Amino acid sequence: MTRIKVMVVDDSAVVRQVVSGLLQADPGIEVLCAVADPLLAMARMQTQWPDVIVLDIEMPRMDGLTFLRKLMAERPTPVVICSTLTEAGAQTSLAALSAGAVAIITKPKLGLKQFLSDAADDLINAVRAAARANLRSLQAAARHSADVILPAADTRGALLQTTERVVAIGTSTGGTQALELVLGALPRLCPGIVVVQHMPEKFTREFANRLDRQCEITVKEAQTHDRVLPGQALIAQGGAHLLLRRDGAQYFVEVVPGPLVSRHRPSVDVLFRSVARSAGPNALGIIMTGMGDDGACGLLEMRQAGARTLAQDEESCVVYGMPHEAVKRGAVERQVPLRGIAREIMLYGGAAPAG
Repeated sequence: MTRIKVMVVDDSAVVRQVVSGLLQADPGIEVLCAVADPLLAMARMQTQWPDVIVLDIEMPRMDGLTFLRKLMAERPTPVVICSTLTEAGAQTSLAALSAGAVAIITKPKLGLKQFLSDAADDLINAVRAAARANLRSLQAAARHSADVILPAADTRGALLQTTERVVAIGTSTGGTQALELVLGALPRLCPGIVVVQHMPEKFTREFANRLDRQCEITVKEAQTHDRVLPGQALIAQGGAHLLLRRDGAQYFVEVVPGPLVSRHRPSVDVLFRSVARSAGPNALGIIMTGMGDDGACGLLEMRQAGARTLAQDEESCVVYGMPHEAVKRGAVERQVPLRGIAREIMLYGGAAPAG
């Protein structure tokens, strides 16, 4: 079996040593080299190109974000960001995901060696997923306005009609860019949306703020008691589960602590199950690009409760893991390309209310 060839780029000698050792211990991974900055990386890449790069953000001579953008413009290569988890660094890390990075592994400022050892499985799984990533889907996903989906609609008197409709989206690896495209193509007249994107704590608020600046709809990090409203998307907090609740004809969300479910918190399965229970046929469930199987069971529950269900198709996924598992379990009515998902949401919102 051909081993995944990895390059580690980090200005910390400790990180280079520990990360290299953890990756090299996996029989399916070969560490080509570990270098202190992108200029050294580019020099080494002239003789041997890696399958995956594990990249820090803050480095001397050239920062990781500049290197990433240069890399994606000249020769797209799967990149896993290994970045310090701070509020200040969250925006930069999200910019890296937007520029084409496949995943983020967070590292603390203190207790670094122990943390990296504890996170070995996450790091190895991220590298494996990155090696399978379909970077062509990131390059081909052009940004469009809502005009290419539906013509502008008269919003007078329409919002009440969509109040009882909920769209639930679950995604992971590759989901940051996918959500930018989908939510960025929606006009304000769209059903209320709840989203689980696998992401660490402290990143989700900045991610939601970033989307809010880019989108016509309102996007915010979900807080308990937030109403699910037309023209708004609520993003699950990192480190907590997101549930949909119903109070009469209105839907709202609840943010709750709890153990990992399907190896994640927030978990798509938790959100989808709550949507199946609280909304049933008044919901549309969409599972998008991501590694693993989180959301497959929950989407099946939604379908069995009468909800409409969709999956992103394989060709447009960065990692066709979560959608594939949902398809195999019979949870999916139809598979659609990434660029068709916003249109599906608008068509669903324009249908006659269920029940």
